Amino acid sequence: MGTHRTRTTLGLLLTVGLAFGTAACGAGDDETKEGGKVTLVINGLPPATEAATHQRFLDNVAEFERLNPDIDLDPREGKMDPQTFAAKLAGGQLEDVFYVYFTDPASLIAKRQVADISDHLADFPITSQVKPEVLRVFQDDRGGTYGLPYKNYSMGLLYNRELFTKAGLDPENPPRTWAEVREAAKKITALGDGHVGYGDYSKSNTGGWHFTTEIYSLGGEVAVNEGGTWKAAFNGPQGRQVLQQLKDMRWTDDSMGERQLLEWADLLQMMGSGKLGMYVATADNIPTIVNQYKGKYETYGLGPIPGGAGTLGGGEGYMFNAKASPAKIRAGLKWLTFWFTSAERFEAENKWAAENENPVGLPEPAIFTGAAAQLQETADAKYANVPQQNYAPFKAAMPGIPVKLEPPNAQQIYAVLDVAMQKVLTDRDANVDALLADAETQVNQILASVK
Repeated sequence: MGTHRTRTTLGLLLTVGLAFGTAACGAGDDETKEGGKVTLVINGLPPATEAATHQRFLDNVAEFERLNPDIDLDPREGKMDPQTFAAKLAGGQLEDVFYVYFTDPASLIAKRQVADISDHLADFPITSQVKPEVLRVFQDDRGGTYGLPYKNYSMGLLYNRELFTKAGLDPENPPRTWAEVREAAKKITALGDGHVGYGDYSKSNTGGWHFTTEIYSLGGEVAVNEGGTWKAAFNGPQGRQVLQQLKDMRWTDDSMGERQLLEWADLLQMMGSGKLGMYVATADNIPTIVNQYKGKYETYGLGPIPGGAGTLGGGEGYMFNAKASPAKIRAGLKWLTFWFTSAERFEAENKWAAENENPVGLPEPAIFTGAAAQLQETADAKYANVPQQNYAPFKAAMPGIPVKLEPPNAQQIYAVLDVAMQKVLTDRDANVDALLADAETQVNQILASVK
């Protein structure tokens, strides 16, 4: 979802240089300076207006260069921007290593716009401890690897532990099924005084985004590829269950409140006010609720997505310019495994985050397995400044819940599905079957352009 691309974490920096000359960002040759230095252009530098993270990035660049005197880094502001990517690519201005979202690699690999780094990974052992399902985002169907992950996220159930206690619910055991969500929402709403048991989105593409998460949780799909052709797949039992439950909670139970047509900031504000019981969210909503809406970390818990058959996820990582030379690929891998895809950096980064009053110990990212995962767990425990027990249900369930990515042309599809979400939440007489059928027709038209 687009709003999650505004998160304040540093994010994934994959820079790829496609220029042929040294005047551009250059990956087409072994661009060097005097003394045989490799110059590597990277992006992802936070803007100067974000003073602390901007300086932290530059400090890490300086430390890396001290440890690697044969590499000069040229950091640039900005991340993946689909609106300018094609122009930068065509003009030879794409960085050597560049930041991407998990929704980007498949298309970039298919179009051969990124370099295959597979032959170099054996020299960087940490890459063998990346979770296979996460690394797969950066691979082709033959197992070739074109980038590395930095952070990931998946959706769970964010809830107010204090309201759970007041309503006679167990804050250590959040709902695991949608039926349990419905019953818990009734009890929270019964507290009165404007309390809302459960909230959901239906505006500015956020409704379609949550619909996607919720149908995944029931084992359904939004779109499937059949023989090379993408088709809508939500007009069935799981899609019907998502909309019917929301309609029943809104109109039969009256547990979702009268205020509807909500978009991203609305549920965070409601949670911060202490009046909302639950909604579907990622862990990084919690610091935003605390910092912008006056919540407290100890108030909020995170449980697994109800249903547990799947959840929507995403993340950030880095890829390499298709024309990157072997020397630049090696330099880029040194940089990425120095900081971003590096278990050894958790200690230093957590210490810095804690000293700067940033949260340490939220349950994601979780990109490693084995000894690397243990290093992260140890570093998180050492510097944790948020209540770890509040996220224990989410962490315990994570390994058993498949994480699925967004469908192709996701934002266009979400806009269509917004309408179905709006109708069931604002019209007591909404026809779920008709809404799904109409959305299916529109989404198939959107998917017809996907190759």
